[in-house]
Amino acid sequence: MKAFILAAGLGTRLFPFTSDKPKALVELNGITLLERAIRKVNELEVSEIIVNVHHFGDQVIDYLNKKKNFNLPLTISDEREELLDTGGAILKARQLLENNGPFLVYNVDVLSSIDLKALMDFHNRKAGIATLSVRERATQRYLVFNPEMLLSGWRNVKTGEERLVRNDKRLTNFAFSGIQIIEPEIFSLITETGKFSLIQLYLRLAKSENIYGYHDQSELWMDLGKPEQLAAAEKLYH
Repeated sequence: MKAFILAAGLGTRLFPFTSDKPKALVELNGITLLERAIRKVNELEVSEIIVNVHHFGDQVIDYLNKKKNFNLPLTISDEREELLDTGGAILKARQLLENNGPFLVYNVDVLSSIDLKALMDFHNRKAGIATLSVRERATQRYLVFNPEMLLSGWRNVKTGEERLVRNDKRLTNFAFSGIQIIEPEIFSLITETGKFSLIQLYLRLAKSENIYGYHDQSELWMDLGKPEQLAAAEKLYH
């Protein structure tokens, strides 16, 4: 199994920390977010880790070289010419990801105590094309699931915007955690090109493909995308 760490974002929410470095190299209690993500995904003892880069991408490459890739098989997916969003990033890395079974995708600015092996077991049991880790937490945008935890739509509770892809009145809102497992068969279903969102892809595919939500109830999950969130994490987590 391979893991893909999404680390190419501009980190605009983390400004001023990202004024001279990528968010992947912002530190939480002296350890970069990238190192923490690498440690986390390797709980699955992955065969290879792919990291995409864009904003200050040279710094990420230099950092990994100095760290000798943490003595792990690690490959860069280079988006320095164009930032491709989550879906475009996966598509660009297709040749690195499609020939080794399901792969884990992990956002670099997520801090989580999720049991990745339990997530993988759930994914294997359900045999869907993708499994998204979700939680019950307050946010503006939600993914919507039916009682079988099949992706059924998307809602913005602030604006009232809604996109439902399954006719079911028993729908529940969950917040996406930035952690997911994807089957390589998804590549044959992608018609999008260039820059596009994985969530938009999932909403299109959910009409015909099984995309599941895994209800993560582990103790810790934090979004480290804003300075105040990073400060809160520093007090709670070492």
